[in-house]
Amino acid sequence: MGMAGFIIGLWRSEMLLSEKGYYFTVLMYGLFAAVSVQKSVRDRLEGIPVTAIYYGISWFSTILAIVLLIVGLWNATLLPSEKGFYAFAFLLGIFGAIAVQKNTRDTAIFETGGSFSKPSDH
Repeated sequence: MGMAGFIIGLWRSEMLLSEKGYYFTVLMYGLFAAVSVQKSVRDRLEGIPVTAIYYGISWFSTILAIVLLIVGLWNATLLPSEKGFYAFAFLLGIFGAIAVQKNTRDTAIFETGGSFSKPSDH
């Protein structure tokens, strides 16, 4: 819902096309980064090896996407209510992406009869 609201808001806004492109790119980058963080955190909890560099880049990318959105909204000539809309739609989109990825992974494990515990050493 957050992603859809954000995109519909961009579609209906009277921003320059370059501004719309900036916010759309930040949204897509943020969604990918958040899913990447969720996956790497979950992999580590389940004992699946994740390199420190990938883990660090995932966190850095997530924080960078949020900072880029904040900087863009800070400098935008939008009403405060519009800025708030984009900020909350962005955060809701990130939360939704993480929740969907987590639930998809849990469902796949459940359907295959796997367990949620760490893999054993064979």
